[in-house]
Amino acid sequence: MNKESEERKRGLAPYWPMVAAGLVVRLAVIPFVYRDWLDPFIVEHWAFGRVARSLVTGHGFGNVFADTGPTAVLSPVYAYLLAGIFRLLGPNTAASVVTALAINSLFSALTCIPVFLLARRCFGDRVAKWAGWLWAFSPYGIYYGASWAWSTCLLTLLLCALFLIALELENSGRLLHWIGFGLLCGVAALTEPVALSVLPPLSAWTCYQRYRHGCSWLGPGITAILAVFVVLSPWIVRNYQTFHQFIPVRSGLGLELYIGNNGYSARWVNSALHPNHSDAELAEYERVGEVAYMDHKRQQAVDYIQTHPGWFARMTLRRVLYIWTGYWSLSRAYLADEPLDPPNIFVATTLSVLAFLGLRRAFRLNRAIAVRFAIVFACFPLVYYLSHPETYYFRPVDPLIVVLIAVAVAGSPRPSQPSSPPTPVGATSQT
Repeated sequence: MNKESEERKRGLAPYWPMVAAGLVVRLAVIPFVYRDWLDPFIVEHWAFGRVARSLVTGHGFGNVFADTGPTAVLSPVYAYLLAGIFRLLGPNTAASVVTALAINSLFSALTCIPVFLLARRCFGDRVAKWAGWLWAFSPYGIYYGASWAWSTCLLTLLLCALFLIALELENSGRLLHWIGFGLLCGVAALTEPVALSVLPPLSAWTCYQRYRHGCSWLGPGITAILAVFVVLSPWIVRNYQTFHQFIPVRSGLGLELYIGNNGYSARWVNSALHPNHSDAELAEYERVGEVAYMDHKRQQAVDYIQTHPGWFARMTLRRVLYIWTGYWSLSRAYLADEPLDPPNIFVATTLSVLAFLGLRRAFRLNRAIAVRFAIVFACFPLVYYLSHPETYYFRPVDPLIVVLIAVAVAGSPRPSQPSSPPTPVGATSQT
C-alpha cells in the first residue's frame, strides 16, 4: 500500500494543515493591503483590471492601456477569471478586489500540496514536511498571495503541479496521463506564456528518461504536444482573425524588450517609456495599432542593443544579479523610490544561496531529479535577463526554491535510493 492510500485510510493528508495555515495567514494580510487596488491611478493602469472591465461591459478582450479596442498584450486565463469576479461583484469594487486577492491567496496556499508531494517524491518525508511548512509561511508566498491581483499565484500553482506531473510521467506510458499533462500545459501557457520556457525542456527530460529505460516516449510525447495545441488553438485563431498575424499567446514582447533596453540604467526598467506613463507612447499605440506599435518597439530595442553591445552585456549581468539577489543599487536616489530593497536583498539572497546549496546536495542524492530543478533555474528567467525583470516575475519558481531549501536544511547527507525505473515496453505496468 502506497503512502497516499495509507493517508486516505487514516483520513487527513499531512499537507492539509499546511494549506489551512497558509490560507489563514494570507487572508489575514488582505485587509491591510486591498485598498491599494482601489486607488484611481492603480485602477486606470491595472492591465488585467482594464481588460476584465472591458469584458464585463461588452467591449470584448481589449482596452488594455486605453479605450483602443482588441488586445493580445495579456494572456486570457486570469483576465477571464477576474472578469467573472467583476461580473458577480462589480468592476473595481472593494468586494471584487478582496475576492480576487482571496482567490490568489487560495492558489498560493494550495501550492503547499504539490510542494509537499514533490519533496516527498524526490527526497522523502522529512524534507516534504519542511518544504510544505516553509511554503505555507514563505514571505513571498504570503505577500504575493495576499496583495498581488495578477496571474502570478495561479501560474505558481500550475508550474509546481506540472513539474511534479512531468516527473511522475517517467513511470507512465498511458496516453490519458500524457493528454492531461498536455492540456494543463496549455492552460499554464495561456495563463502566462513564460511557462513555455520550462515545460518543453522538462517534458523532453521525461522522454529522455523513458528512452534510457527502454520505454515508449515518442507516442506519449507527440500526444502531449497535440493536447497543448488543442488548448492554444482557439486563442491563436482569435489573435489571427483579430490582428491578421500569428500571435501564439501575447503580443507585448517588443514593448517589454524596449522599456528594458534603451540606455536607461537607474532602475531595471524605464517605466517612463510605457504607454501607461507616457502620453507620446500611448498616442503612437493608438495611432498605428497594437501590432505595428509592438513591432516598432522591438525594432527600437534591437537597434539599441546592436549599437550598444557593451551596455547590453552589463545590463544583462545586472538583471541576472537582480533576479537572484534583489540587488540593483544602494544609491540614495534609488532607495528613495525603493525603500524596501535592503531587507528584500537580504531575503532574496539568503533564499537563493540556500536553494543552490540544496541543488548541490540534490545532485549528490539523485542527479536525474536534480537536473529538473536545474532546467527550471536555467530556462525560466532567460527572457527576463534579456528584456527586463520585475520583482514578481521570478516568483513562480519559488516553490522549487523552497523544496531545495528544505533539502539544504533537512535533507539526508546520504545518497537516496533512485526512483523506480519506468516499466519497459511490453511489460505489465501498474502505473
